[in-house]
Amino acid sequence: MKTLKILMWSLCLVLFSCDSDESTTSDPEEKPTEVGAPVSEPPVEEDPENEPPAEPVTQIDLMALDASVPSFVSINDTTPEDMKWTKVEDMSDEFEKWDDEKWENSFWNYGGTPVWMTDKNSGVEDGKLFIKATLRDDPVSWFQTARIHSKAQISFPMYTECSMKAANISAFNTFWLNNGDIDNRDEIDIVENNPNPTPECRDQSTKPADFPWTPWLFPTQMNSQYFIAENSVTERHEDNFDTRFLSDANPNKGKTWDEAYHIVGAWWIDERNVQFYLNGEPAGKITTQQDFTRELEIIWDLWTFKDCNIGGLPQKEELNDDTINTMRVDWVRTWKLEAK
Repeated sequence: MKTLKILMWSLCLVLFSCDSDESTTSDPEEKPTEVGAPVSEPPVEEDPENEPPAEPVTQIDLMALDASVPSFVSINDTTPEDMKWTKVEDMSDEFEKWDDEKWENSFWNYGGTPVWMTDKNSGVEDGKLFIKATLRDDPVSWFQTARIHSKAQISFPMYTECSMKAANISAFNTFWLNNGDIDNRDEIDIVENNPNPTPECRDQSTKPADFPWTPWLFPTQMNSQYFIAENSVTERHEDNFDTRFLSDANPNKGKTWDEAYHIVGAWWIDERNVQFYLNGEPAGKITTQQDFTRELEIIWDLWTFKDCNIGGLPQKEELNDDTINTMRVDWVRTWKLEAK
């Protein structure tokens, strides 16, 4: 009997020793595998030396784009194979001087605004076309500014673009195509930007009365749109691209309109389609319900309005500050798309 007890005790020691060995080799935090549950494979460690290299991002050099063709051709050429771009000199300018054979001022004022147009507030200096907003001594029309038109007109298929930098005040800095009047016209607004809307219009907590306009996004928003008006019946739609939507390769990604010169353009493809471009990249497209029928001229202007769909009125004292009250255009270039 004593011998049997000794043998049983020895057997227990052996079994205990086996259990202890298994416990020391397992992860103390590892949960037991449920019966029938799939057994997960241990992760495979990758050899960093054998990992494929990340593809480099090809940076876009906006200063090195080919000036003889639209900017997007240097980045991603989508020109139809059987077509070519031919420069339209009457609607292109590097602005070494004011050319009154190409450009002229107009003096009609936007109704219900403090805007007063005059040729005194536009011109060419230091190789740039400029439009300046200054304080006019008038209680109603105190926002003195300018509007510039091309004397030539053009129709599709064509492309135009300019390099522009906005005035850093609450006002629309524009580059657009138009012909006609308020009741009968074709209009393509390539860009209407406001880099500094008023605090009231930026306030999202109250949502301005003209919501869904988004003035809190205006500092980087492009605000492109079109109008076709026939006998006072107007068709309109917008496409609000944003500098933040540019590719990581673009040096102007996320930059405000007063922070850098931005290249803005429009490929007027046919009677119903316009493709916009920003710094050489596609930036939204519009398709109309009826045809564009008119030849259009290029226009720039700088103007303001009290409502938040424009961004609100600037402070009057800002118009005395020449460091922020002027929009500038470095160059404009226009092409016709023609058969080879």
